[in-house]
This record gives sequence, structure tokens and C-alpha cells, in this order.
Amino acid sequence: MSYSKFKPYIMILPVALLMAIFIIGLINGVLQSFGIIPAAGLTKFTLSYYREVLNNGDLTASLWLSVYISVASSLIAVVMGVLVSVAATASGLVKSKFFQILKIPVIIPHAVSALLMLNLFSQSGIIARMAYQMHLIQGQEGFLSIMFDESSLGLILTYSWKEIPFVIMVVVTIMANINASLGEAAVNLGASKWKVFKHITLPLCLPAITTSFIIIFAYSFGAFEIPYLLGATHPKALPVRAFVEYVHPDIAHRPYAMVLNSIMIIFTMVVTYIYYKILSKNFVKLGTQND
Repeated sequence: MSYSKFKPYIMILPVALLMAIFIIGLINGVLQSFGIIPAAGLTKFTLSYYREVLNNGDLTASLWLSVYISVASSLIAVVMGVLVSVAATASGLVKSKFFQILKIPVIIPHAVSALLMLNLFSQSGIIARMAYQMHLIQGQEGFLSIMFDESSLGLILTYSWKEIPFVIMVVVTIMANINASLGEAAVNLGASKWKVFKHITLPLCLPAITTSFIIIFAYSFGAFEIPYLLGATHPKALPVRAFVEYVHPDIAHRPYAMVLNSIMIIFTMVVTYIYYKILSKNFVKLGTQND
């Protein structure tokens, strides 16, 4: 048998192995959420862990906190990312090496980003000290508290700082490769720059914008590092609650963590599907109107 016949299967083997590991881990997590952990002596299928978690009043507060943080940071990232992409494309800055600096936050780990924001924006951070030296505040308590606060402004700021460059990387690639003759033809026919952006540039970039929003929403909703390091003590974000339950010294406590993980997975999938369907319909309507 020739090697070329099996080459496609060999090439996708690494991805297939990763997917298999992911699926096995997912199935194992679901089974544990139903109380099946043989290593801990739990072998009986039960819904009691789901009942206890769902009847816990803190679950609703944690869920809405995670939704608030994810939606707010994702919307800010998408809006700012698109605006920067438009400005960079129109000015030609996207072709310069200086523009590559914007990619730096993407490669910085979330834990390092949290520590960076803490050193900058906490009441004892660099900006607060500079404000004190300039006599803008009388003491550290006079500086705006955004870290470890129930408003979660510090979390949203940190996620936005990480996510805006990602949106730019996704959107500007499409925007910079749109045929300039399309916009020029529209301008020659009397269209303003705003109409060119609204009816030509934005529809062509909408799939990339939608994809970037879904990715950053799903990630920020399920990530625990930044809420764990910068979040308020109560209520805790849903991923933080799951992490706390997971590291509990008693392995028989593990099903509670898996229940919370299952809730996060289901919620993320449902919201992502709804968001995708809504934007798909709007995209079709927009394309119909343009025709």
C-alpha cells in the first residue's frame, strides 16, 4: 500500500488524539457530576449533587456575575477592536512593524496580566502612587478602588486589555484585505465613508467579529485565574467556585465541582448558539438589503 493513501489520516491523527482526550475527559466529568467516582467509593448514579447546587442561593449570584463580566468585557473588546482595526486600516498603520506591538497582550498569560493590572491600578499601585506624588489624592484610600470590588471593574479592565488585541488580530486581517475598489466605487456613487463602512466593510467583517466575540466570551466565562486573583470575596465567579470545590481535600466532594463545570459548559453552549443564530439572521437580512 502506498504512503499517500494513508497520509491524510496520519496528518489528522494528532488532532484526533487531542479530541479523543477531550471527549474522554468530558464524559468522565459528566459521570463524576452524577456521583460516579470509583476511586472515592462512589458508584451509585444520583442527581443529589445537582439538586444541592441548584438549590444553593449563591449559584444564581455567581452565574450572573460571570455573565456580567464576560458580556461586558467581550462587548468592550469587540467595539474597541473594530474601531482600532478601522483606524489602522484607513491610516495604513496596519502595514507597519509598530502595529505588531498590539499583539503582545495576547501572548501574556492571564495570571501575569492580573498581577500587572494589580500593580498598576490597585490603591497601592503605581498610578495611585503617582497621583499621591502629584497631590491629586491625599492617601491611597482616595484612589478609585476597582480591584477586589463587587463592581468587577478590575476584572473587566484586565479581560478587555487581553481581548482587544485578539479581536484586532482577527478583524484587521479581513478588513485590510477587502478590495479597495468596492469602497471607491461606492464613494464615486455618492456614498459617505460611514455608509461604505456600514454597508460594505462591516458586513464583510461580521463573520470574523462574531467568531471573535464567541471565542472571548466562552473563554472569559470559563477562565478562573483573573476572577480568582482580582475578584471580590463574595460573590465568587462561577469558575472560581468550581475551582474551590475541585481542590477540596476530600475527593468525595469532587462531584460538586463537576456539576458547576457542567452548568458552565451547558450555559456557554446555549448562549453561543443563540448569539450565533441571531447574528446569522441579521447578516442574511443585511446582505438581502444590500442586494
